[in-house]
Amino acid sequence: MRTSLLSTLAIFAVAAWVWVRAAETPRYLVSHNPVLVELFTSEGCSSCPPADALLSKFDRQSRTGAEIVVLSEHVDYWNDLGWKDPYSSHVYSDRQNIYAGRLGLSSVYTPQMVVDGTIEFVGSSARSANDAFAWAFSAPKIPIQLSSITLEHPDILRAHIETEALTDSFGGLDPEVYVAVALDHAESEVSRGENGGHRLAHTAVVRTLFKIGSVQHGQSFAQDVQLKLEPGTDPHNLRLIAFLQQPHQGRVIGAAVQSVGMN
Repeated sequence: MRTSLLSTLAIFAVAAWVWVRAAETPRYLVSHNPVLVELFTSEGCSSCPPADALLSKFDRQSRTGAEIVVLSEHVDYWNDLGWKDPYSSHVYSDRQNIYAGRLGLSSVYTPQMVVDGTIEFVGSSARSANDAFAWAFSAPKIPIQLSSITLEHPDILRAHIETEALTDSFGGLDPEVYVAVALDHAESEVSRGENGGHRLAHTAVVRTLFKIGSVQHGQSFAQDVQLKLEPGTDPHNLRLIAFLQQPHQGRVIGAAVQSVGMN
């Protein structure tokens, strides 16, 4: 009788533990609605490595269920403070400044994450990210397909980008179509500045980002693109990203990513 009672209690304990673990599992881990996460970062910023690591964690999670499309955008305004970030560009600083104005911020900062062009927070805050994902994964999106990705010559990448039709539910504005080429993985030995003496690792480091067109109301979008790569780029360390964003860097309403090395 005692053995039976102990067994019953053990079963209830295991069931309760499973229920608690399930309740603790973020809902986004089982979502298939793609979300775009942009991290504005710099190798000259000592607060940025934890955010870089968090972005890498989200990227790994995207392979196990949740569709999290990540972009690491290295700003250049840290470059005069001891270390010039080799992955930085003023293009990403300008993009962050546009977000700051639209989201009501008095200034830019690093590390900063922006989810679906709508929610911003300190880039190392996993709790803030989870809160943002809870909203972003429930928002409607337009499916995007990347196909026919081929490498022509050492520095020319070709691809086909296609979307479904833009419906009334997305409002009357024509969203813009962006394409980015990013390094899957990058590392640096930082010798000066706030991170001097440390080896830093990054995920989805954006090397090019530009607008290729827009989706007209009631229509779909289809276009072949030709992208020029930096000399010496390893195609097996590249990913191609496409996303739809409302004008003036508004809400992101679609995103997709595809590894170049697997094609």
